[in-house]
Amino acid sequence: MAVASVALSHLSGATLRHWLYPVHYAQQITAQAERYGIDPTLVASVIKAESNWVPNAESSVGAQGLMQVMPETARDLARRGYVDSSRYDPTDLMDPETNIAYGTAYLASLMKATGSEERAIASYNAGPNAVSGWEGEGDSFSDAIQYPETRLYLEKVQSALDHYRELYPQGLQDDGSQP
Repeated sequence: MAVASVALSHLSGATLRHWLYPVHYAQQITAQAERYGIDPTLVASVIKAESNWVPNAESSVGAQGLMQVMPETARDLARRGYVDSSRYDPTDLMDPETNIAYGTAYLASLMKATGSEERAIASYNAGPNAVSGWEGEGDSFSDAIQYPETRLYLEKVQSALDHYRELYPQGLQDDGSQP
């Protein structure tokens, strides 16, 4: 632990934040975000929260890849025509480009359905049915969230979003490190 503290003490604030909030696959993220009309830094923030940029991450419930997309969700998005399954195979969610395509399409569909970045982020974690049941409860939406995990997830994504927007005001750029 002391070695890590010494190593980190030599990094400037901006360098440390770039290290803590890296960007990989910037071109793919930006292209998909533009396609679906959402903020690329939101996509990067979801990736940071979901997998911490590990492209072959897999959850205990079967969510896969950078954006932790469920295979059923990918198949549904392909079936509904949100994602071109001839270009992006819904069974290849460990491929970063494919995963970003499906994850971004899903996030954009949640933005459209909920009309709110905050509700879309919560829906990405808890599912849209759970979030729709939280409408109008509490003084603020975050107060209405009934799942502690989702409340923490929302805070984590929003914090990352603040950092990414500050660190990359001119748009996402790969930081050159390996995921």
